[in-house]
Amino acid sequence: MSKGVRFGRTTDLLETRLPAWRSRFVLLCILLAFGGLILRAAYLQIVSDDFLQQQGAKRMERTLPLHASRGTLFDRNNVVLAQSIPAQAIWYDGRKTKDATDAELTQLAKLLGMNSSRLIQQVRGDEKRAFVYLERQVEPDLAKQVKALKVPGVGFLTENKRYYPLGETTAHLVGFTNLEDSGQEGLELAFNDRLTGEDGERSVLRDRLGNIIEDVREIRPPVNGQDMVLSVDSDIQYIVSAALKKAVEYHAADAGAAVVLDAKTGEVLALASVPTYDPNDRSDLHGPDLRNRVFTDTFEPGSTLKPFTVSLALDKGFVKPDSMIDTGKGYFSIGPATIHDTHAHGLITVGQVIQFSSNIGSSKIALSMPSKYMWDNFHLLGFGQAPNVHFPGAVAGRVRPWNSWRPIEQATMSYGHGIAVSLIQLAQAYTVFANQGYFVPVSLLKRKPGEEPRTHQVFSEKTAAEMLHMLELAAGPDGTAPKSQVAGYRVAGKTGTAHKDLNGRYVDKYVASFVGLAPVSNPRIIVAVMVDNPTKNGYYGGEVAAPVFSVITKNVLTKMDVQPDAIQNTQSLKKYVQAPSGRAAL
Repeated sequence: MSKGVRFGRTTDLLETRLPAWRSRFVLLCILLAFGGLILRAAYLQIVSDDFLQQQGAKRMERTLPLHASRGTLFDRNNVVLAQSIPAQAIWYDGRKTKDATDAELTQLAKLLGMNSSRLIQQVRGDEKRAFVYLERQVEPDLAKQVKALKVPGVGFLTENKRYYPLGETTAHLVGFTNLEDSGQEGLELAFNDRLTGEDGERSVLRDRLGNIIEDVREIRPPVNGQDMVLSVDSDIQYIVSAALKKAVEYHAADAGAAVVLDAKTGEVLALASVPTYDPNDRSDLHGPDLRNRVFTDTFEPGSTLKPFTVSLALDKGFVKPDSMIDTGKGYFSIGPATIHDTHAHGLITVGQVIQFSSNIGSSKIALSMPSKYMWDNFHLLGFGQAPNVHFPGAVAGRVRPWNSWRPIEQATMSYGHGIAVSLIQLAQAYTVFANQGYFVPVSLLKRKPGEEPRTHQVFSEKTAAEMLHMLELAAGPDGTAPKSQVAGYRVAGKTGTAHKDLNGRYVDKYVASFVGLAPVSNPRIIVAVMVDNPTKNGYYGGEVAAPVFSVITKNVLTKMDVQPDAIQNTQSLKKYVQAPSGRAAL
């Protein structure tokens, strides 16, 4: 039947009877939809652009620090004493290290020199912590080996590590920093604000795995710390450190300290303290090792203080170089107390008081003056006040007010008992004898060319010259320190031997010291040495400290290429420096 059916355009079944408005409505809806999309796109691209950028940045952009480098410390000849080098910090994400096997963690512990069982226990116990430091300031080569293990959850950060090329030789001077690159001791602490830089920031894009895929921009550039040039000479520092260490060992002493100053500028050319430590390896530090005894320890200076007492009396006109002092049979009573000399010297000149180191002579000279004169003189010399170098722990020492002194106290202070000073204070005070009576403060930074370091005049030029001659006699063959002599050079100096004061009582322990200048014809250096409690091979300053002075001075003057100035004939030396006698005795 279907074969006979014919279809045509007029067939009712195929006839389109939709209304025209329907198609127009559909078209309008499509147009409106496209218009809405266009408006939405315009809104997102124009009106909400900043908001969307911020949202994108929150998801992909990160701000990372640009680490500033800590300033480098140089010696006066631009030899590096402390510098920052690249290092790596190793950390782990406990949420991811749970996927690490015990074998991988064991290998990690082996590389880092850690106990494997303890490391595994630590990592397994930190499964909820996202960031835990594992090791800081790791050498780049070692960090590279750790990266090669590809332990899940272990990450790396770039940081700086402080390196000290001279190690323990400059430890007490330079000090060290902590893991955060902040100064903890020495000049690293003293100049921390100047050495520390200011970190910058950079913006980066990271993928969903945290990998950096693009550096966007530098937000703020880092400002590196200030480099600093110190006054010390690394060669002289080594000379002083080696000589002091040898002396402390030879005399089986508890400790020792030494300092070398430029006699004209007050610059610290070297300082050393024993015992010492290696700032590159701080795994086994002890409190006593950290003390820079040049600045932090006080002691009774003993006879090294006599030159100041005698110089004051000379300057004020109470005595002259050839005035006679009656030291009697070697003992002198003041009230119930008695002052002793090591030998009975009888009638001697003021110059011989220094040469023979007479306590009685010094006491009689001191008692001829008002006590306030002595106190004022101590103040002008820097005693009782911390040196103006801002070194951490630098002490002021102890000088009691003059109006409370009893005669016996004034007498004993004239030869260095009842007063406490640091070695740097003592060396600094001796600058007056090298600078025509002018006081020169010490400096740990290299002074600028032409800078005038002198501050105030303590003694007249005439008095300073007279005392320098007396000190040369004291260091001569008939003085208390013949072992301070240096072949080819004229030296001047004074020994000190003082009982130690423990808990308010003097004990049978000593501090041996020596302070000297060389060459006498034109002093270039001042060397001060202190040895604490020598127990073998003597304890007097002339036996213990003077030989150290000799070794240091010989090597330093040679290194500085200072021409010899010695008078070879002993009798000529005596005639040159010894004051004439014949004045009335005190």
